[in-house]
Amino acid sequence: MGQEMREIETTSTLDGSREPSLLYIPDRDGPVPLLVGLHTWSCDRFNQAGPMLPFCRERGWALLLPEFRGSNLTTNPRAAQACASRPARRDILDAVDRVSGERAIDPEGIFLLGGSGGGHMALMMAAEAPGRWRAVSSWVPITDLAAWHAQNPNYAPHIEACCGGPPGASEAVDREYRERSPVSHAKAM
Repeated sequence: MGQEMREIETTSTLDGSREPSLLYIPDRDGPVPLLVGLHTWSCDRFNQAGPMLPFCRERGWALLLPEFRGSNLTTNPRAAQACASRPARRDILDAVDRVSGERAIDPEGIFLLGGSGGGHMALMMAAEAPGRWRAVSSWVPITDLAAWHAQNPNYAPHIEACCGGPPGASEAVDREYRERSPVSHAKAM
């Protein structure tokens, strides 16, 4: 399938939307390991290609970089669907399922990696589907969105865009903060 990344789209099994990812498949026979790389808080699927693709090429691994509803910024018109929402989590699983159905992926060799906002999502995915991953590597993750909102005023408007307002605005908003915070799901990991 070549040595470059290509764009793919996966239909969400949750809401039917078409969600983009970048995919690299090595020229190699037999099942291959798959690295699922998660973008950082302020970025999209493209920001991890540079650091992750050389690693995968060297080792003969496949690389999947899902969009999972885009950045967690006020500039993203789908911010409420990003930031570890249920649809964003489903997007990652749907993309892995699609790639696994398209190419021989070693089911015992699916790895998940993310830093910062990607680390946040990696922890959420460890709780969402713990049996899916051979290993999860989460670097400098955000673990509690309400606490981070209070600690980092520069990111507060973006967290509010994702969760529907500031912590304490309503029970519905507070539920979003809890449901999107890995600390709330620690027992599942």
